[in-house]
Amino acid sequence: MANQETPLIGEALIKEVCRRIRVARNYWDAHNNAACRGERERALALYNKLTKEEKEQIPQVLRVWLRYRSEKYFGTHRTPPKSKRKS
Repeated sequence: MANQETPLIGEALIKEVCRRIRVARNYWDAHNNAACRGERERALALYNKLTKEEKEQIPQVLRVWLRYRSEKYFGTHRTPPKSKRKS
C-alpha cells in the first residue's frame, strides 16, 4: 500500500488502528510471527497517537490483544528475532 500524503485523524485513524490489529491477529493465527511483529508495531505506533477518548472507541478485544497478549510474546524482554543464516 502506498504511503498517504495526509495524516490520518479522528475516525479514519481509529479504523486504521482496528484494521492493523486485525491483520496482526490474522498473521498470529497463521503462525507468521515476522509479519505479525511488523503489523503489531505499525498498529501500536498509530494507537499511541490516539487520545484517551479515541482509544476507548477501539473494541476491547483488540485493545487487550495489542497491549497485553501480544506484549507477552513480542515485548522488549523477549529475545529479538535472528536473521536467517545459511549453514
